[in-house]
Amino acid sequence: MHHLGFLTSKCDFPRASLPEKAALGLDRWLEAAGENHKFADFARQVAADSLGKQFLQALFGNSPFLTEAILKDPAFTCRLIQDGPDATFAAILDNIPGVNRGDDLGQHLRIAKRQVALTVAAADITGVWVLQQVTNALSEFAETAIKLAAAQGLVETAALGAFTLPFPDDPEKGSGLIILALGKLGARELNYSSDIDLIVLFDRDKVITDNTEALQNHFQRLTRSLVKLMDERTTEGYVFRTDLRLRPDPGVNPVALSVMAAETYYETVGQNWERAAMIKARPIAGDIEAGHAFLKRLTPYIWRKNLDFAAIQDIHSIKRQINAHKGGENIAAAGHNIKLGRGGIREIEFFAQTQQLIWGGREVELRSSVTCEALKALVFAGHCTETVAGDLTRAYEFLRRLEHRLQMVNDEQTQILPSFRSELEKIAIFMGFPDHDEFAQALLAQLHTVQAHYSDLFNESPSLGAEDITADGGNLVFTGGDVDPETLSTIKSLGFSNPETVDQSVRGWHHGRCRATRSNRAREILTELMPAILKAIAATPSPDDAFLRFDRFISGLPSGVQLFSMFHSNPDLLDLVAEIMGKAPRLAQHLSRHSSILDSVLTQDFFDPPPDLHFLTLELKALLERADHIEQIFDISRRWNSDRRFQVGVQCLRGVLAPGDTARAFSAIAEAALAALFPFVEEEFAEKHGRVPGINMAVLAMGKLGSREMTASSDLDLVFIYGPERDTQGNDSADDDIMSDGEKPLSTLQYFGRLSQRFINAITIATGEGALYEVDMRLRPSGAKGPIASTLDGFLKYHQTSAWTWERMALTRARVILGPEKFGDRINTAVLDILTTKRSAEDLLYDVADMRTRLNKERHTECLWAVKNLRGGLVDLEFITQYLTLLYVPEHPDIIGHDTPGKLMAIMAAGLLDKNTGKSLTDAWRLWQGIQQLLALTIEGELTIERVGEISDALRQDLVKTSAVKDFEDLEATMHTTADTVYNAFKELIEIPASKKRKDE
Repeated sequence: MHHLGFLTSKCDFPRASLPEKAALGLDRWLEAAGENHKFADFARQVAADSLGKQFLQALFGNSPFLTEAILKDPAFTCRLIQDGPDATFAAILDNIPGVNRGDDLGQHLRIAKRQVALTVAAADITGVWVLQQVTNALSEFAETAIKLAAAQGLVETAALGAFTLPFPDDPEKGSGLIILALGKLGARELNYSSDIDLIVLFDRDKVITDNTEALQNHFQRLTRSLVKLMDERTTEGYVFRTDLRLRPDPGVNPVALSVMAAETYYETVGQNWERAAMIKARPIAGDIEAGHAFLKRLTPYIWRKNLDFAAIQDIHSIKRQINAHKGGENIAAAGHNIKLGRGGIREIEFFAQTQQLIWGGREVELRSSVTCEALKALVFAGHCTETVAGDLTRAYEFLRRLEHRLQMVNDEQTQILPSFRSELEKIAIFMGFPDHDEFAQALLAQLHTVQAHYSDLFNESPSLGAEDITADGGNLVFTGGDVDPETLSTIKSLGFSNPETVDQSVRGWHHGRCRATRSNRAREILTELMPAILKAIAATPSPDDAFLRFDRFISGLPSGVQLFSMFHSNPDLLDLVAEIMGKAPRLAQHLSRHSSILDSVLTQDFFDPPPDLHFLTLELKALLERADHIEQIFDISRRWNSDRRFQVGVQCLRGVLAPGDTARAFSAIAEAALAALFPFVEEEFAEKHGRVPGINMAVLAMGKLGSREMTASSDLDLVFIYGPERDTQGNDSADDDIMSDGEKPLSTLQYFGRLSQRFINAITIATGEGALYEVDMRLRPSGAKGPIASTLDGFLKYHQTSAWTWERMALTRARVILGPEKFGDRINTAVLDILTTKRSAEDLLYDVADMRTRLNKERHTECLWAVKNLRGGLVDLEFITQYLTLLYVPEHPDIIGHDTPGKLMAIMAAGLLDKNTGKSLTDAWRLWQGIQQLLALTIEGELTIERVGEISDALRQDLVKTSAVKDFEDLEATMHTTADTVYNAFKELIEIPASKKRKDE
């Protein structure tokens, strides 16, 4: 049958999986052939001949894409059958016009691509070409297309005056443009519908131009034009999908890089997976000589002669991120990804590449970019047995043939087998198998073989503790230019809602985009840590939010090796950091700024009870004395304050510190910060304005600081009071209206007003370390209208004659925290005098009832978790306590000086409050305080009904633990009961009596 050209009895045609499509295709073939008289007779002969008919049916009955390619140009198909694939392929390349013809290069390349696709398919399906011939042909055409596109781009760019081409008749030669092929094109292993991986570089030293600064933009435009020519789809199809994501850090770098920038990247932040990718790198277009020179300079980077153990660990970690288990229980034919799935093509490639990276620096013969050649070289060098290499080679050839069949169906870049048996049966037939079962048996045998050998290599590598990525064993692969779909599935299965964000961020870490991951060692440790990091973050209440905070944490680190090593050596520390990122935004913010605090977490005393006020004050003063200027004092005080609050916050989060102890610890830290900071502020102020002889100033703490009930989010309620010293007879030793004795003297009023404002600024101003606290001055005499600092006499007069009831209620929590001891005692005595002055009990009752009604109208909430303003919550408790204090303190002054539960107990001990009611209220206070402390650490702002969903399962467990109840359902029930108890007490003690008295009047 010589007239049928290369179709002989030696050809092994698959039958048509869709006979009706095959019959329809033959009809359309004859119809199309009839329109071309030159080939009409031959076309009919092909259709009538048994071999010809089998050939056409194999294409028409299995591939819609090949069907259209044949029918679009039946004359070409006839020439292909007559001349055979070798001659036809050579003719296709010869017939593509050169750059200077003025023709539409893209159009010519698209037509040639379709013809190459049909030629390669015919050679592959008939068995005329072996796998290597198929992949070589596909690669050669891609290389030719890129060379022509590059030449055209150079000519067009030169015509714009960007540079001068040294050889206009051979534009690529000496041009300085370097186009490297990576991946399968680099290794001449291109698959049937593959995209092509390129890196585009330019060598400034070789480009002839008067404006080197503009080269970056010129070569970027040239690259984009080249990619457009390759990618753009028209009625003739497309040339190649072009991928530039294997270039150095594609997320931030331009599409074309200078050689110097590329070399700097690889030498400083290049990763081991990029070394693996560069094994296949090959100059295919542009200045080939410059391309080879570039790769030669990279040789020490790609092929390290001396790998330290850390680098070998990293290579194994990369490999083992593709989870491998003996037995391959998750391998199935239907829906399997034959490239990325277990036992697939990538495992074969990784088997070779990881060993090439380890041994290739010293053994040059292992450096082949071709997978099967690399396997042979490993056998020759004694790093792999002949049996293993033979098995992997046969599996590789089988899987690559299957890959081509999958892609021939619709010209799709896919490696995923159909999920439905009927569709998989079609692929089985296209592969030449009689049915689904025989195909599945053959496929699974190859996949299991590959996985077994890959697992052996996996198990032989050092044990690094990251094998158990997920419960069911999934991928965590963050290497290469393509996102790994199994990795996204694994991340999602861990509990992340947005796995793409996680994947993108982790890839950024591996690209060295933050300082912490710019060193090889840091990235090597990070590779090993990734499974543990993601598992720890996934265990937090909101994994996606926790991950974003962890990303900010990593991005803010000055370096990573020390911290990553700490995580590696102390898994509990990583769990703690993840818990902080997931549960406590305030702590996370501080940790992001000061990762070094984790050193202290590892010390034995980190979880010991916090020190007392005296120790804290001395500790901070000692640190501040080392400062050289006031700005440094501000930074040190803030850093110390944040570190100490971090410690208390962590202890609270972990349940080590009880809620009441937490409140007292936060309050002691605030008090110590003010006590240590004020002398330095005062001294700096005095350098300009001197001092006011005989006049003292003190700071009165109100609110939660005054009662030592602070939370992580509390601000400071402060009142500044000044007055003259007293002599031994108790008389004022100075007039309170004298001038200060400095270079720029101020009156007493101005002096202490400005000093107070300076101190407030020292507390509230945000430096690089943040602010100490927010300060609320509204509790000073006359509120916002009053002077910042008050005289003691003015303070007394105001509260004796003008203060509202709510201001006296606030005074029940007041105490001096700063100032000369004797002057402070005078203020505390004055406060007690104000509180013990008898006033109308009825007026007090009415005022308290009215104030709570107004406050409820302004801040009413039905949210059970808004424990401050909820009826029966903290505000009701405080109103009850402060009302009872003001009512009974004239006869019982000893009830002053306690926190809220302390006052309640003192009132109860004095027989002024029913014991059952008192116990219920103190129990309620402890419940509300525990919940408030934890919520202040974990949730920004007050909860509303709409935000209750932010209380995650993990936070619920913590709330249950801190509240000492059985479970979350029990907690909610307890909260409802507690709120009812407190509100009933409020009504019984205040609301109902006030209402009744008004009716009686």
